[in-house]
Amino acid sequence: MPKPQAKIHAPQFLLNALQRFIKNSKKIKQIHSLLTTNGNLLITSGWTNTLLYNCLIRAYLSLSQPQTTLILFRHMLAHTAPPNNLTFPSLIKAAASLLPAYASLVGRPLRAQTLKRGVSDDPFVQTSFISLYAHLGDLDGARKVFDEILQPCVVSCNAMLDAFGKCGNMDSAVLMFSGMSRRDVFSWTSVISGYARNGRFGEAMGIFGKMMVDEDVSVGVLKPNEATFVTVLSCCANFEGGRALYHGKQIHGYMVKNENKLSVFMGTALIAFYGKMGCFNYANKLFGRMMVTEVCTWNAMISSLALNGREKDALDMFIRMRTGGLCPNEVTFVGVLSACARAKLVDLGLEFFHSMQRQFGIVPRMEHYGCVVDLLGRAGLLREAYEFMERMPFEADASVLGALLGACRIHGATDLANEVGLRLFKLQPQHCGRYVQLSSIYAGAERWDNAAALRKLMADAGIHKIPAYSTIHQQ
Repeated sequence: MPKPQAKIHAPQFLLNALQRFIKNSKKIKQIHSLLTTNGNLLITSGWTNTLLYNCLIRAYLSLSQPQTTLILFRHMLAHTAPPNNLTFPSLIKAAASLLPAYASLVGRPLRAQTLKRGVSDDPFVQTSFISLYAHLGDLDGARKVFDEILQPCVVSCNAMLDAFGKCGNMDSAVLMFSGMSRRDVFSWTSVISGYARNGRFGEAMGIFGKMMVDEDVSVGVLKPNEATFVTVLSCCANFEGGRALYHGKQIHGYMVKNENKLSVFMGTALIAFYGKMGCFNYANKLFGRMMVTEVCTWNAMISSLALNGREKDALDMFIRMRTGGLCPNEVTFVGVLSACARAKLVDLGLEFFHSMQRQFGIVPRMEHYGCVVDLLGRAGLLREAYEFMERMPFEADASVLGALLGACRIHGATDLANEVGLRLFKLQPQHCGRYVQLSSIYAGAERWDNAAALRKLMADAGIHKIPAYSTIHQQ
């Protein structure tokens, strides 16, 4: 990159370069280095310094480097470049992309800075803080900031809708949504996502249905976007009702008719949906027709194969993905480990698990530990599964304990099932499936007194078994 010829033109030169190369990581770092090593270039008016830093902060945020974005703010203050109302939305967004524990530490001083700089009542700053508090699960903080906005626009309302959804208060979300004089696609999608996030998939699909018959959609003023489709397809995939496949196919048909082309994420959502519905042929055809695929697309196919009894094909797909130069992520290994568990490939599964951190720098999460417990349990290595669970760096959640309980049922390990079942009841006292599962284990071992006592406990607690249903569909 050529160097500026005169010091007086340096700020404008750097501004032009930043705006031109906003998405170019290498160029942005070169400009940043130039600023760092030539501090005398910044001896100019304060507003120019601020503009330079604002552009650089936005550039690093667009490159998904929130830590660097926040470090730049410290440099900005050190160079006496006064931050303004355009500085803080990017900084708050950077903070909201961190883990909540770190975001909380960053959020407080940012809030103090906005007060100090007299921009705390700027609508864009306030809306950004609503999103940050939602990320932190601080609904009171989000509501307090929202109440300070004199005339909330649709963007601010959408941020508050998202906050209600993330904090599990869907009654307030729907109340606000119903009272909005203007709604856009993000308003509808926020409510749908809120229901989905809280496991209320049927209600999410119901809101989507209302959206599709809304007058704004009918006249073409408003239409679902990528996020809407991805969210509602995920709801269809997880909904336990008998018409989930029908609704998903209807959504697919609408997408084909009204979208010029399916994006990577819409295609991926369709693959995941059909895979979970047992329609592997549909998923496979979609994958084959996609011109562009990302890691998430391969993850969906790996999971679809594993779910449909094609575990070795799933592992072959993982090898193809790696051969193609794509780097696996956390979700990839959930699919790979699940395939190993279903195929009872214990040694290979353990090898994959240990390679996560050693080879790819991925720290295993609860889902990965649960997959290994399932892997060992399905293979009949119940004691090893229990000991592995006890060595986890965190307390086992219901999914891990449920995997072990399922293995106990398969292998008739009544005593261990009793221990695991009691721990599950403490975590999920109203989950009827856990009672039924343990009762079936007792009955299988002909421990009729224990089975009867458990059924009575269910009745006394007012817990009822959810009726089962069957569906038939053609691929």
